Amino acid sequence: MSDIPRRAVVRSAKLAALPLGFAGRTAIGLGKRVGGRPAEVVAAEMQARTAEQLFKVLGELKGGAMKFGQALSIFEAAMPEDLAGPYRATLTKLQDAAPPMPTKTVHAVLRDDFGPRWRSRFTSFEDRPAAAASIGQVHRAVWADGRPVAVKVQYPGAGPALLSDLSQVSRVARVAAGWIPGLDLAPILEELKGRMAEELDYRLEATSQAQFAEAFAGDETFALPDVVDSSEHVIVSEWLEGLPLSSIIAAGTPEVRDQAATRYMEFLLAGPQQAGLLHADPHPGNFRLMPDGRLGVIDFGAVKRLPDGLPVEMGELLTLALEGDAQSLLEGLRELGFVKSTIDLDAEAALAYLEPFIAPLRTDTFTFNRPWLRGVFAHINDPRRPQFSVGMKLNLPPEFLLIHRVWLGGIGVLCQIGGQVPGRAIVDDLLPGADLPPLSQA
Repeated sequence: MSDIPRRAVVRSAKLAALPLGFAGRTAIGLGKRVGGRPAEVVAAEMQARTAEQLFKVLGELKGGAMKFGQALSIFEAAMPEDLAGPYRATLTKLQDAAPPMPTKTVHAVLRDDFGPRWRSRFTSFEDRPAAAASIGQVHRAVWADGRPVAVKVQYPGAGPALLSDLSQVSRVARVAAGWIPGLDLAPILEELKGRMAEELDYRLEATSQAQFAEAFAGDETFALPDVVDSSEHVIVSEWLEGLPLSSIIAAGTPEVRDQAATRYMEFLLAGPQQAGLLHADPHPGNFRLMPDGRLGVIDFGAVKRLPDGLPVEMGELLTLALEGDAQSLLEGLRELGFVKSTIDLDAEAALAYLEPFIAPLRTDTFTFNRPWLRGVFAHINDPRRPQFSVGMKLNLPPEFLLIHRVWLGGIGVLCQIGGQVPGRAIVDDLLPGADLPPLSQA
């Protein structure tokens, strides 16, 4: 593979192969069952092959196709368990790995952006990438002053690839939509499209990273790397050594899972308050637990600027919900536009609908896990339950769209990690407007 396959017809054909391949395997599976093979064996075999093809296609295409795969990977925790097994390992691969681009292509980008003597900026540069993801890959190097650095190089053709993919990836969405009951993939695709231009601008990303790094300089809980140098297609940052969350998800001990989940949840709230920015790409490949116990954070291409931090109304509404003040909660939801003035909604029904989301805060500690998340999706998306009609009456104001998407993704990651967190104390301490009642009243 020379770089990102750029011709729209080629990329469209590869994406089209996903649903067609799924249909073909279904037909083959039926034939095997007719031939006498056990249904369970055939089903497992089909799922494994579909997962293998999914990773192969999304990973090879990189660009928007892989970006969509990364977004989808966060929600594997909500998948029914009979499907989760074969897809889990495959989807989580998309969180921090992809086939690398050739060395000569990497050198060409560095030469174009840093000049023919680009090597003079480094004491050493490793041609083999340390990580490869959707629109760029990272190489380990040593800067001229002796600092270990991460050199993020954008794939040639990343822009055209993103434009092509995000108009074609609905083909994949149709295959994936059935895996997670109730998950609406359309807003995810729209959000990815909206953030596309920002993620391609490495100068803008470097500015956001520098703002984060300055805000968290010397922090004892989080490590955000300084920007050493940057250009249109390259960012050189301080190297962060640590265990990626994807590795902890795969094989972490209970103690490490607890520590990682706690730090991760803390950062979701601390980032906006301390830096005035929301890190809007919550997938596990962007976080690592460092040897000193801090949470390292990388990749700042997708951010939302929140100069005043998270909206104080979030904490106020959460407090009302935990206090059981249904009427005041509904009034607050109406004021913010979550319930339109023309919609008739019972206050107690609205509170009952939100209960699964606030239940983790009705105890000092809570273990986010896959069964809990599947239960939440079942609660809000079962047409036979009364709360289903409540969900149809709720609205998501535009200013809360990205915050909602990040928090939904963050909860998905917490459920993948499976750690026990002191969530109530974290929210009470870090969420603006939160003044949680004593546990006896919550």
